[in-house]
Amino acid sequence: MEQTVRARAVIFDMDGTLVDSNAVVEAIWTRFAEQHGLSTADVLAFSHGRQTIDTVRQFAPPDADHAALAVELASTEIETPDGIVEVPGASAFVASIPSERTALVTSAPLALARTRMADAGVPMPPVVVPAEDVTNGKPDPEGYTRAASLLRHDPAETVVFEDAPAGIESARSAGAQVVVVGSYDGPSAEGLPRIPDFTAARAAFDADELVITLDTA
Repeated sequence: MEQTVRARAVIFDMDGTLVDSNAVVEAIWTRFAEQHGLSTADVLAFSHGRQTIDTVRQFAPPDADHAALAVELASTEIETPDGIVEVPGASAFVASIPSERTALVTSAPLALARTRMADAGVPMPPVVVPAEDVTNGKPDPEGYTRAASLLRHDPAETVVFEDAPAGIESARSAGAQVVVVGSYDGPSAEGLPRIPDFTAARAAFDADELVITLDTA
């Protein structure tokens, strides 16, 4: 079934939305959980879509150097490119939209975002809001509100592509339209259009507005 979304700008999440980094991310957080005697399932469930520092604060011992742990984990991710691939169709879809109408909002630091996007072969939007540019990470709406402002649009004029509950909640709270990418179907995604990937997504102009056609079957 086809569904259309109209917007003036498009904002993307990165991990799980444009870039499939699950293998790397799960390996790193599994090792973190094992080192600290934690439930791997709990750590993975919480970490999806959130900043590294937020997960470290949630699970690491209170007396640990949380900032140093987060830096160490991010460095490990940058140095582990194997297994990073694009979500099918992501590169072509991003490239089909004028770059000045696109933005990336990611819970990753900028250096990691650049590395992952390059490894996956997905074009990097000129507007990027990485972890270090916000005070409050997802699910707070700050990142998406900031991205819309940098694009010179109201959040309601944007459509956000997201895959994780924290990011979906962030985008919805900002007032943006949201399209879910992937298999998440929890409460945060209720009533939202969903696509498995970008292979059947396409964008065209109608006057000054983007018309995005989605295969939601």
